[in-house]
Amino acid sequence: MPTLAPVDREAPVSVIMTVLNEQAHLDAAVASVLGNGFEPGVNVVIAVGPSTDATAQMADTIAAQHPNVRVVANPTGATPAGLNLALALCGDDVVVRIDGHTVLPHGYIALAVDALAQSGAGNVGGRMVPGADAPLGHAIAVAMSSRFGLGSAGHRVGGGEGATESVFLGSFRRSALDAVGGYDEHFRRAQDWELNFRLREAGYEVYYVPSMQVPYHPRSTWRSLARQFFHSGAWRREVVRTHPQTASARYLAPPVVVAAIGVGTALGVIGLASQVWWLALGFVAPLAYLAGVLVGALALWSRAGWRSVALMPGVLMTMHVAWGLGFIRGVR
Repeated sequence: MPTLAPVDREAPVSVIMTVLNEQAHLDAAVASVLGNGFEPGVNVVIAVGPSTDATAQMADTIAAQHPNVRVVANPTGATPAGLNLALALCGDDVVVRIDGHTVLPHGYIALAVDALAQSGAGNVGGRMVPGADAPLGHAIAVAMSSRFGLGSAGHRVGGGEGATESVFLGSFRRSALDAVGGYDEHFRRAQDWELNFRLREAGYEVYYVPSMQVPYHPRSTWRSLARQFFHSGAWRREVVRTHPQTASARYLAPPVVVAAIGVGTALGVIGLASQVWWLALGFVAPLAYLAGVLVGALALWSRAGWRSVALMPGVLMTMHVAWGLGFIRGVR
């Protein structure tokens, strides 16, 4: 591991965020940073994309009211580009990344600084905690935070403290970010995971802290859920294409399942049409997958509740199939 200078717990911290059409959430997000209770102070940099609402005006107003808040234009609107633009204006040794709709729990920044100091890691963080009240949103939240959704990654389902592959958002040593060149602006999505991979390859530890939990509001419609997971799968394939050593069973499972369902269903239909009985055995693949989804949905009954459990099979299938199709198609 590269040698890192001790973390100065009495020094201010930089907080970076990139926003696009976040008028409804920006004020609360910045307020949660400024009022987080970190006594040495925070310096906030907001990278504002070409929004169609009043996000830019709101950001300028906040900056005018708080001398420790700065605004920078992010012409492309892309998240990694905005983060790099914000990072270029940071002068502190610790950099905390948040999203435009993130409301940080009180004390989060102090936890991050303490974790960096104690672990010696290049990046520390915790997990997102999805939550929603509506039946569909609640079902999506439960699925996203379970191993039946996208596997057992700690930043989604939790786990014990220690070194890990990735964390939600992230709180970084500035020197570690500089050493790997910041965010790769090619990755419109999956940029966090890709950055954490390069940090680990460079010898910097990525460290999971269970108490660093950040509320997250998941998608609330079937269409938006499918769209989110399709693009996530496509960009995950781009990560694997760029870094082949990152391929794992957890991320290859959805495209394999989608292919098996498609081929099995096609063979089964051909078998029925041609009366070749053994081809009808192709239906075993989609039926086996459906049975697995139902078992997973039942396992989440206690967390989903009676209002959302009936939606759970559809939510899980949408997540798996959309992610798998995105992975198969890739980024174009």
